[in-house]
Amino acid sequence: MSWSNPYLLYLLPLAVLPWLSRNNEKQIVWQALLPKDSASVVIGFTLYLLASVTLASLIMALAGPHIPEHTVQRSGQGAEVIILLDRSRSMDQPFARRHRFRLSTEMNFKESKRSVARYYLTEFVNSRPDDRFAYLLFSEQATTILPLTYSKETTLATIEAGGLGRGLTKTDIAVALKQAGKMFDGETYRGARIVLLISDGGQILSTEQEQQISQLLRENQLTLYWIYMRSVTGMTLDEKPGESILWQGAPERQLHNFFKTLDVPYRAFEAGSLEEFSEAMATIDQQHYQTLMLEQRMPRQSLADYFLWVALLSLLPLTVSQLYTWSGVSRAYHPKKH
Repeated sequence: MSWSNPYLLYLLPLAVLPWLSRNNEKQIVWQALLPKDSASVVIGFTLYLLASVTLASLIMALAGPHIPEHTVQRSGQGAEVIILLDRSRSMDQPFARRHRFRLSTEMNFKESKRSVARYYLTEFVNSRPDDRFAYLLFSEQATTILPLTYSKETTLATIEAGGLGRGLTKTDIAVALKQAGKMFDGETYRGARIVLLISDGGQILSTEQEQQISQLLRENQLTLYWIYMRSVTGMTLDEKPGESILWQGAPERQLHNFFKTLDVPYRAFEAGSLEEFSEAMATIDQQHYQTLMLEQRMPRQSLADYFLWVALLSLLPLTVSQLYTWSGVSRAYHPKKH
């Protein structure tokens, strides 16, 4: 417990003032005339004590007792998730083939790839109350929009704001992956860690970039998911018989092949429709509900009310006592006429 105005605690000795009062002492000619009344002694002592408690409680309430803002740990079921969202101009293009069942009108978006990703990411975050999220946008550079946080409201607001504006031309997935890996540097391992990459393109990485990414993901024990949003005429990540020769050696496939060589869990999802994107998010959601140590930020809590209640409850018997005394004195000086 802390105090906002600790200097007021120096006034606590004032609580002994009721014991110094002599207003109730009367001069008696002969002490033996006083009857022995143990009940009166107990009641008098109790009233003095209640007066001291009232004064002390009021002084401590004025001193501003409170529990400072602090962090508590609790266990939950979830994961730590870093969302990497491609912010290149191609993500503003319409998503691939439309599913025959249109989504609810509550979605209120044009079906660009970025809009689809924003909607399903919102659903994903809402379904995972104990997860810790971070949010990165990347094009030619990666920007950490939101560091790791337990605040669902902040995460949802960041996802919504990330959909504003137009995308940029170039894409550098390597920069985004390295920045995501470094976010866990120095972090205590609390449970499952996920990097969720959402992009419609790939990249041919240099040997140095591959080594750096592999090392970061391995050392920080990350699981990598890639939701590849195919274009209308997009290819698949794995080769298929009879496909176009133009697709062989494409950046997306080279990136996919590199991910498969990593010493960390990896899975790719190819989304060519709203239904496939939804299924990919649902699959990721179902796979990571491990025990996770959570840090919850507790706000400052004032304790002044408790001291004020103590003062009030102590003051009530004192008030009743004074009213009773006043009533007795009034009857003594103004007896009823018969």
